[in-house]
Amino acid sequence: MQEAEFADRLRQAGGRVFLVGGWVRDKCRGAVPHDKDYMVSGLSPGQLEALLPGARRVGRGFPVYLVAIDGTECEVALARKERKQGAGYRGFAIDCDPSVTVEEDLYRRDTTMNSMALELPMGKWIDPYGGRMDIEKHRIRAVSPHFLEDPVRALRAARQSAEFGFTIEPRTLHYMHACREELAAEPAERIVAELRRALKAPEPSRFFRSLEAAGLLVAIFPELHALIGKTQPVAFHPEGDAFEHTMLITDTVAHATSSLLARFAALVHDLGKGTTPKEMEPHHYGHETRGLDCLRAWDARTTLPRTWLKAGAFVIEQHMRAPLLTKPGKIAHLLLAIDHSVLSLAEFNAVILADHHSLPSYLLHGSKYLAAMKTVHGDQAPQALRGPEIRDWIFGEQVKILRQFMAAEE
Repeated sequence: MQEAEFADRLRQAGGRVFLVGGWVRDKCRGAVPHDKDYMVSGLSPGQLEALLPGARRVGRGFPVYLVAIDGTECEVALARKERKQGAGYRGFAIDCDPSVTVEEDLYRRDTTMNSMALELPMGKWIDPYGGRMDIEKHRIRAVSPHFLEDPVRALRAARQSAEFGFTIEPRTLHYMHACREELAAEPAERIVAELRRALKAPEPSRFFRSLEAAGLLVAIFPELHALIGKTQPVAFHPEGDAFEHTMLITDTVAHATSSLLARFAALVHDLGKGTTPKEMEPHHYGHETRGLDCLRAWDARTTLPRTWLKAGAFVIEQHMRAPLLTKPGKIAHLLLAIDHSVLSLAEFNAVILADHHSLPSYLLHGSKYLAAMKTVHGDQAPQALRGPEIRDWIFGEQVKILRQFMAAEE
């Protein structure tokens, strides 16, 4: 079904059809819009189902349908109002009566830039709460106190700040802070979902800075909040405390790679500095070991994706020693460990380069070294060797190859 036919069929039955959500927002921002979401007012669920016999209902608490429009499966929802009557994002009473207007539906949404609609087929903009003006001003602003009714909206506002480079206005920061207690009780997967999207942003640091501005960082990501005020040697870290350093490295890695594993590893690489005893500052001896403890505490509270956990732990353990290795045996061990980790060499190097501003030669040429080292196989070993002896022989031959490369570069 074509969009024009879809809209015309519903309009002839007395309904009104609108494009809503991210497509409208991105169109207004001048960005390339992607998935289209539709909202319909003036019709009941029964009427909509009769008019669209191929629609598949997927919404539980309120009617949402999947409909093939212009060759793509799109969401079509009925206009609705919501009334908070319980805790969390499920604690809503939903009203989908045909009398619900587009303005009432948009009023329940989180921020003004997400509370616009484009009526079909004529393309009339519906913007009752000033979303276009806020986009022009690069401002994130809550539509109303309804913002408070789903605490994860606080994370979403911070995440959109990182995605779009927008600033969150003071009243909305106040609303975000007011979500603090209820947010702590939200399912971990909702928090991780917003963290995942924030790490995909051009500057992930904006997400964490926005949460700190709203007083939420300490409640949601206490291991990161603990980095604030942790001093570092100025000669090596002119950017400031451990939190500022972490934000800088995370953004630098984000500029270098789209890899979520590398970005998360950058975020947690210095996590242990948050537990450095005050009397030890500005030095942070042993922060690698303490960092693993912090990462485990974060995982115990939130249940991080397994690959994130492995990548973060590997970089925490290796990020200080990697630039300092000179002995071929230790270098070979690390290159092979990287090769067997969840991180690629390029992902590992992105974090090390951001943190230390340069790469040692063995990491810079690591792909070539590893390719040559992996030409050694157990079936090449002397026949008299058995079990662990074959493993040791393989490694010895790999170290010889590495020595040859290193000698040729001197």
